[in-house]
Amino acid sequence: MSFFFRYRGAFILLAILPLTGCLFRSRIVEPPFISVQLKTATQQQLIDYINTQAGSIQSMQATVDIDTTVGGVKKGKVTDYEEIRGYVLARKPAMLRMIGLMPIVRNKAFDMVSDGEGFKLWIPPKNRFVVGRNDVETHNPSQPLENLRPQHIYDALLLRHIDPENEIAVLENDTELVTEAKSRKVSRADYIVDVIHKGNKGWMLSRKIVFSRTDLLPHRQLLYDEQGNVATNAVYGNYKQDNGIDFPWQIEIARPQEEYDITLNIVKLDLNQPLPDDKFILEQPAGAEVVHLDKPEAQSSSGPQGER
Repeated sequence: MSFFFRYRGAFILLAILPLTGCLFRSRIVEPPFISVQLKTATQQQLIDYINTQAGSIQSMQATVDIDTTVGGVKKGKVTDYEEIRGYVLARKPAMLRMIGLMPIVRNKAFDMVSDGEGFKLWIPPKNRFVVGRNDVETHNPSQPLENLRPQHIYDALLLRHIDPENEIAVLENDTELVTEAKSRKVSRADYIVDVIHKGNKGWMLSRKIVFSRTDLLPHRQLLYDEQGNVATNAVYGNYKQDNGIDFPWQIEIARPQEEYDITLNIVKLDLNQPLPDDKFILEQPAGAEVVHLDKPEAQSSSGPQGER
């Protein structure tokens, strides 16, 4: 009997605990996230948007503020460079020119041009004139600017048309929690258009265009190399309209393998204005050190006679 009475006492204690205010404490549990109104679109509507956007923009010229960060795990440190003013010119099918100006004095920090296959990069502060091909990658941690390829900028700036003969587009849905102001969680739902390309080595994941379901605009684009690694992670924000065309005025271009990140904040933008060929000509300055990145050991020379 002692056993029964001992445990009966315990049962009574557990029963009366919730009735005794001084012995417990309650708290409000808030929902883990705030839901937002979501828009819907079909796979074909998103594909049509990509192709319409690609066809609507034939050229762009922009005044930009350029923020650059170099480094990461491979380099062992991260360096943030001072924001500089610059200019970006692009013309389809593959022409691009990008100029950066030194802070305060506004002399050229760099001048870079590409025709889609080859590129030239002039770095006046170092008197270096770099020549290379967009499809030949080099990784020079001591000269991070020389790892930059105009084609990387071009591909992030302008969406490419989905080619029905050589590409397949499929749709996926994604939802994630993101932290916004006041540390509140927001459930963000996305549509992702996966573009699979038929290349020389078979079918491969080429890119992913991520549409936010809050506005059905592309807010991210992932571009992949032939090994399936992320080559470029482009993030788009601050959309504005120019003659009915939506265009992001903030573009962050991250190259995780080379460990650099460039953010372009657009100050002035003109779409579909004439850009003649001479806007994309960059002559080799006399007496500059010439570096050939597409040759076996990045040969360098000085002046026109020494160029190889």
